[in-house]
Amino acid sequence: MEAAAEQLAWFVARARHGTEIGVRNRLSELGVEHFIPTRKTRGWRGRMVEKPLINSLVFIRATRSAALDLIHFQGVRADYVFDCATRKLMIVPDKAMDDFRRVLDLSTDEGGLLDRPLTEGELVRVVKGPLQGVEGRVAELQGRHYVVVSLLGSLFARAAVPRAWLEIK
Repeated sequence: MEAAAEQLAWFVARARHGTEIGVRNRLSELGVEHFIPTRKTRGWRGRMVEKPLINSLVFIRATRSAALDLIHFQGVRADYVFDCATRKLMIVPDKAMDDFRRVLDLSTDEGGLLDRPLTEGELVRVVKGPLQGVEGRVAELQGRHYVVVSLLGSLFARAAVPRAWLEIK
């Protein structure tokens, strides 16, 4: 009987502090889909440098066997994170990764009206605009509304979203 085809998944890996950009470059050389959120900041002597937003964390999209091959045989200097409950490699669902990436990549300032007030922490879905379909919790800060998405229960990203673009889930 033939084994079922392996599915692509987002695996969570850790690189040594300061090596995230090198790991990203190696994954790019190998043509492997990956995500390392970064930002541009001023470095030494005012030069612009790219820094990771989340130290040491790398997300790699591959099949399980290809993911293991990257670490053991392809020279990607990282180690996978294990889920303590299942004792298997930690995997982020596609929808959660997509929402997290989209919120980190975008913020919008346009506004509108909502038929009822939102409660801090309430589960919402973005129904309009570039973040349409993203699900998260609402937060209000200095009069602005944000959709906050969580990844692995400990990483959070937020983007300003007009109240009219949010529906209670």
